[in-house]
Order: sequence, then C-alpha cells, then structure tokens
Amino acid sequence: MAEPNVNCDEIFENLMKKVSAIYPPEDAMQVRRAYEFARDAHKDQKRLSGEPYICHPLEVACIIADFALDKDTVIAGLLHDVIEDTEITYEQVAKIFSPEIANMVEGVTKLGKIKFTTQEEEQVENLRKMFIATAKDVRIVLIKLCDRLHNMRTLDAMPSHKQLKKSLETIEVYAPIADRLGIFKVKAELEDLALKYLDPVAYNEITVQVAEKQNRNNDFVQFNVDKIVKKLDELNINVLSIGGRVKHNYSIFKKTFMQGRAIDEIYDIFAIRVIVETIADCYAVLGAVHELYRPIPGRIKDYISMAKANMYQSLHTTVIGSNGTPFEIQIRTMEMHYTAEYGIAAHWKYKQGLGGKNSDADEKLAWIRKIMEIQDESSDSSEFMRALKVDMFSDQVYVFTPKGDVVCLPTGSCPIDFAYSIHSAIGSKTMGAKVNGKLVPLNYTLNNGDIVSIITSTSVHGPSRDWLKIVKTSSARAKINQWFKKEGRDENIALGREMMDREIKKTGYTINRLMIPEVLEQILRKHHFQNMDDLYSAIGFGGIPALKIVQKLREEYKKRNSKTEEDDDNIRVSHKHGDNNGGVTVEGIDNCLVRLSRCCRPVPGDDIVGYITRGRGVSVHRRDCINVINNIEDEDRMVNVSWKKGNVSEKYCADLLIIADDRTGLLADIVNTLALLKIPTTNLNARRSKNLEAFITVGVEVSTANQVDLLINKLSQIRGVIKIARNSQ
Repeated sequence: MAEPNVNCDEIFENLMKKVSAIYPPEDAMQVRRAYEFARDAHKDQKRLSGEPYICHPLEVACIIADFALDKDTVIAGLLHDVIEDTEITYEQVAKIFSPEIANMVEGVTKLGKIKFTTQEEEQVENLRKMFIATAKDVRIVLIKLCDRLHNMRTLDAMPSHKQLKKSLETIEVYAPIADRLGIFKVKAELEDLALKYLDPVAYNEITVQVAEKQNRNNDFVQFNVDKIVKKLDELNINVLSIGGRVKHNYSIFKKTFMQGRAIDEIYDIFAIRVIVETIADCYAVLGAVHELYRPIPGRIKDYISMAKANMYQSLHTTVIGSNGTPFEIQIRTMEMHYTAEYGIAAHWKYKQGLGGKNSDADEKLAWIRKIMEIQDESSDSSEFMRALKVDMFSDQVYVFTPKGDVVCLPTGSCPIDFAYSIHSAIGSKTMGAKVNGKLVPLNYTLNNGDIVSIITSTSVHGPSRDWLKIVKTSSARAKINQWFKKEGRDENIALGREMMDREIKKTGYTINRLMIPEVLEQILRKHHFQNMDDLYSAIGFGGIPALKIVQKLREEYKKRNSKTEEDDDNIRVSHKHGDNNGGVTVEGIDNCLVRLSRCCRPVPGDDIVGYITRGRGVSVHRRDCINVINNIEDEDRMVNVSWKKGNVSEKYCADLLIIADDRTGLLADIVNTLALLKIPTTNLNARRSKNLEAFITVGVEVSTANQVDLLINKLSQIRGVIKIARNSQ
C-alpha cells in the first residue's frame, strides 16, 4: 500500500491555531501536552489507510475545536482511543489530566463497543446506552459524533462490506442523534457521506443535477440578494450576512428518490439566508420580503416564536420571484444561526466565544430524560422503539392553550395527547375537546396554530382502552397504561391470563406443553416481574403483548424438542478430493452431517461458519447470525466451512424483512419486482404495526448472495420502503 499523503504535524499545527484563538495560553499548553501523550501512546499504530493512527484523534480534536467546545472536551477528543487501543488505563488518564477527562474518554470507549444490530431488543439496549451517556455528559456523545464524522470522511480505506455497515449505522443512529441535538452541520455531512456508500448512483445523480441547477441559478440568486439588500438598506435594517444556501444531498434524496418527486418540484433546494441583529429585525425583514414578493400561502413558518424541539429557530417563507420561480428565504439572528449549525454545542460556543452568553444545557436535554422515563415505565422494547420514532425523530406540531401558552407535540397528535401533556389528571378526566371553539372528536388530528380546550368531568372514571389506539405521544400512552395498571389489577390479571391462553391455542400447542417453569422464570426476571400475576397484569393493561411472550415460550419449546423438526434441512456431504454435493465444505471433517441453518438461511457468497451441534452434525450459519454472535465464546465448537466454487445450480432459501410505510399497492409493487427479476417466492407474510408501518417477510429462492444483494437494491427503490434486512433470527 502506498504511503498516504498525510502530515500529522500540519494537522497538529492547525489544531493549535484553533485552540489558541479561543482558549487562554495555559489551556493551549494542556492541549499540546495531551497531544504528546496520545502520540506516544499510539506510537507505531497505523490506520487501514496506512497513515499514522494519531492523525485520527488529531482530526477529531480539530472538529471539536471548530465547535468551540471547552478545553477538556478537546483533550478528551485527543485521548478518546488511548484506553481502548493502547496500554493506557483510566487511572493514568485521571491522574495525569483529570477524572472528568478520564470519564469522557471511558464514556466514548464504551459507546464504541456498542454493536448495532437489526434485532430490536438489542438495538433498544444500545440506543438506551447512548441516551444514558448523553444525559450523563452530553460531551461524550459530541466526541463520538466527531469521531464518527472523521471515520465517515475516511471510509474509502474500509472494505466495501464495512462501508455499508458503517453507513447504515450512521443513517439509522448517529445522524438522527445529531439532528435531535440540533447539530445540523454534522447531521447533514453524516447523511451525505452515508448516502455516498449506500446508494452511490443516487448520490452522484443528485450531485450532478444540483450542480447544473446551481450554475443556472447563480445569477438568479445574486439578483434577488441584491434586491433584498437594497430594500433593507432603505429601511435601515443592518444585515450581518446574506447569501444563498443549497439543500444537502440526502435531504434532496428523501424528497426525490424516496417520495417520487422531480427535483424541479422541490422549492427549497436553493434558499436565501438573511442574518440580522435582533428578533425584531427578523420580523421586519419578513415584512419587507413580503412587500417585494408574493408569498405562497401555507409556506410561512415561524420557528422563532415556536422553536423546534432540537432548538432550531428561524423564519421561513417561500415566495414567487419576478420570473415566476418559487424560492425560500430564511431569516434569523446570528445566535440563532450558531444554534442552527451547532445545536447543543452552541452552549459552549456562546459561553466562551461570544462574550459570556450562556444557556441552560440541562433544559435542552430534557427530551432525553423524558425518553428514559418511558423506558423505565415500559418493559416492552417495541414501546421504547416507538417512543424513539415518535418523540425523537418525528416532526412537531405547535398548538395553543386557551390562555395562549404554546404546547409542542409530535405531528399526528390528538386532543388526548394534548390533555396528558398538560397534566395526567386532566387526561384521565377528559370527556371531550374543542379546537378553535368547535367540538371535535377525540381522534381529531391537531394542526399548527390550533387553540385546544379540553372538556373534563368528575363523573369520568378514567381513560378508555380505545385511547391507546389513537394517542401519538409515548407519554400519554404510558400514563394511560399506568392508570390501568393501578386501577384494575384484578381485572388485568384475569384479562391477561385469558389473552395468554388465547395466543397459546393459536399456536396449536397445549398450555401445559408451552408453560415450561424454568423458561417462565427467565421471562419474569428479564421483565422485572415478581410473579405470574405481575406478568398477566402487564399483558392485561397493554404493557407487554401476549403474542411476544408466547413466541418466546414457543421458541424455547422448539429448541428443547427440535431434534427431528429440521431433518428436511439436513444434507449429507462427501469430502473426497474436496467434492461437496451440498455446496459446503467442512475443513478437517469428513463425511459428517451438515445442515444449512434456518435461523439465518446462508446462501453461496455469504461469509459462513460451522457450528458443531450435539448429535446433529455441523450447522452452517452466516457469520453475522445472532446465534453465532451469542455463542462466540464457545470457540471450540466453531469450524471453518466454505462454499464450493462454481456451484450455482443449487437453489437456496433466503428470507428478507421489508419495513415500509404502509400504502395501497405496496404488496403489488413488491410482487411485481420479484416477478421481473424472475426470482421464485416461497412465502410472503405481511402485518401492519400500530404506527402504520408494514412489516413484510419474503422467502425467496436464489443461487448466490449477489442475487440477494440485487434483489435488496431493487426492492429498496420501491416507494415507501424504509429498510430491508436479511433474516438473522
């Protein structure tokens, strides 16, 4: 490998210029000492690109310095890999620097060990750890975001399968967290870099189209900038900055490739951004702009009086230019601009870089505590994931109380959500609602600007179970469940037992066969229940689905009684001269029973491993199969296996899980795609979740993993498809 053209000394000098500009000399000296410490610790270590490893923490520290975070965070950024990748210990970092810095380094190390998988319960636990770290010290997650950003910038050195894995993690976990923390600069770059690897065709097409459109619109943008400046000069409004901005590629991708819109149908690809001194100036500019241009109704958004949950503030208006072309104008103060770019990091930027201004960072992180409360109240991982999607990643709607107070709720919320956001007692006593002075049903969808009044009655005994089907917010759902949990325990126990018995009967098994005492004990411990009545009560009030418990019981029963259930998957393999009639060769073992596992259904081209079972030969799994990962410590039972080269005549089963926004014609589009590719289908099952997402499992017959990749690529292009994954338990 050729030596990369990277000069760590130049990166260090660049870092010192940044820190010297914002920190006192004694702080800059501590940063220099941290660099020398990290450089010695990482001595002789190289990255995959071949560059000295120290260049990576240096670049991470530079990104942190760009955010003007405090000196300790820059130092922790320089040291963020020393505990994990060198002989340096937590105690050494705490002694030489400080316990606070050591805690940050250790926190980043722990986050780095999180393995993101497609398994919902494990993903919940991983995200929970991220939020705990954020609530404990938000700087830990900020360092991790900077670390991920530099890793994505240098992802070319990684093999392709790791590029895809890292990019998917970035889109699903890191970019949304950056968005929720309000750090638009990091969020946008992470999304664009991930898209570059996940869909290079779309990325390049958007890049070319935007460049062509920008070349045509430079004169248009400059003409309108000059027009606005002239008008504001006449009104004596001091403009700090004005210019054009271009929407980032992933944002355009979501509106074109994912929504089926043409790029010319997107009004805000290009926008003019005006930065002024005061909030009063912002509204004065809005009035002036509306004198110059005709605004498009419904396209005026006031995020100053009603800031987004991620702290974003600005005025947006879409207007019609003199040539009939619509374009967006954004108006904000410099402080709002810093917050829009740096989010929670602007807390430090303003405190240190702009004359001692301060903000309440704890208040900005209140949403994390809210989500953690939902996790504490619910033992169901699916409920926590729903809370994340609704409370963390969804858009917001702003409504008013009759007194004029603003209430921020997720888009799609109803009056019951509003009632519970005011107080749980009001929610439980709700009997009706008025919106803008008119009676509305309780499932009415609230809109921006609605004035909501809740009608309560002391004669109302409590919430209805039907409310669980219409509320949007996790807090309202949790409070309703909590009411039923406290008020009707005996009723819940009876109902839960009945629901459990009903689900067991659907499986075709008897209750006595599935209710294995030791398995039930495991379930009770996992969900922190003291006894079966607690479990039945939780099922009865909706805290945990009966189907989930029965599926677990059924899985455990099948594991204990599965010796003859998978004989149809067994294949006899001959190893004379490397011959392998089943397409799989087991290294060092002749004439053994081999079977392709049903849990992950490997196909030729997949990276596979063999697992020596008790009495049933070698079970072949994909290396990313959850069963392999869970038994990785049992290395003595793992054996090397390989696919026979050139064997493409055999057909193998593969299962795909498709998650999509449910819509009419979705299944037809999926079936038509399979038909066009001439890929046989063995099974197709579909269900719809409470949040109107479709979960579709498709079994297909293929010859190689390349066919699976092609199929996933084609299915991903169907409108509404959110995610596709191979089944791995």
